[in-house]
Amino acid sequence: MKTKIAFIYPGQGSQTVGMGESFLADDTSRKFFESADQSLGIELSKLMLEGPQEELTLTYHAQPALLTVSSMITERLIRAGIRPDYTAGHSLGEYSALVTSNVLDFPTAVNIVHKRGLFMNTAFPAGEGTMAAILGLESEELEKVTNEVTDTTGVVQLANLNCPGQIVISGTKAGVEQACVVAKERGAKRAIPLDVSGPFHSELMRSASQDLAKELSTSFLLDAKVPVVSNVTAKAETNATQIQDLLVRQLYSPVLWEQSVREMIDLGVTVFIEIGPGKVLSGLVKKIDRSVKTLPVYDVESFEKAVEELAK
Repeated sequence: MKTKIAFIYPGQGSQTVGMGESFLADDTSRKFFESADQSLGIELSKLMLEGPQEELTLTYHAQPALLTVSSMITERLIRAGIRPDYTAGHSLGEYSALVTSNVLDFPTAVNIVHKRGLFMNTAFPAGEGTMAAILGLESEELEKVTNEVTDTTGVVQLANLNCPGQIVISGTKAGVEQACVVAKERGAKRAIPLDVSGPFHSELMRSASQDLAKELSTSFLLDAKVPVVSNVTAKAETNATQIQDLLVRQLYSPVLWEQSVREMIDLGVTVFIEIGPGKVLSGLVKKIDRSVKTLPVYDVESFEKAVEELAK
């Protein structure tokens, strides 16, 4: 029986200076970096290869940079004969999944995520919104906490349901700080503030979502050739109109990552290939279900290892 494979893509926070560099000896791979520079009219590739890290981490640079590296590595995997049965990405990573599934072409996608970063950056005053990871509290209990704090202190809501015992909350600085205090009182093991520039995946991103909706309405999306498991629904989607609507909702809705992984496992996926810098998603997948295989691919060495592993 054929092994079912999912290609999964990391989001912001995974970017590092030098990512993807080991692939650039290959002419076709190098064209992704050149295409990103040309599409955006900035030296994104120089920033990716030389830094500084603080500049690369700015949301409107990190988003196109991660999409570029993930799309480049995907092309190498497909050239090696490895193809996905499903794709999914965490937040920004969903756009890399959409390129793989032929919903968006790469130059269009790199432009959209650059603008998405700009919209997110200006949606809420810098320093007034934030996020935090809450460890060891069930989502139902944590949602009670965020609802209470929203009523008394400031907007805060569940933003990323990553894996059992790890949920990220997002909202106003006051709301998130108070929710961290209350969550620990209710039994959370830890509350860890995250170094982010805004309250992503919360209602405070509504204005960014309206700007994104206008941008997407002028872009040409195709039906997915490979089903994409949506952050918003945790279901495999193929219809271009539905996907476009979900991308707008994604900005202010929680990322249902744990449910998305479980959905892919229910659909028969036994191998998850994480494509892009780092191994964060591979770690989350293992916490969701230890029985599946994870193969992070982030440089030529890990690429060759994955090809070898899948040839067995």
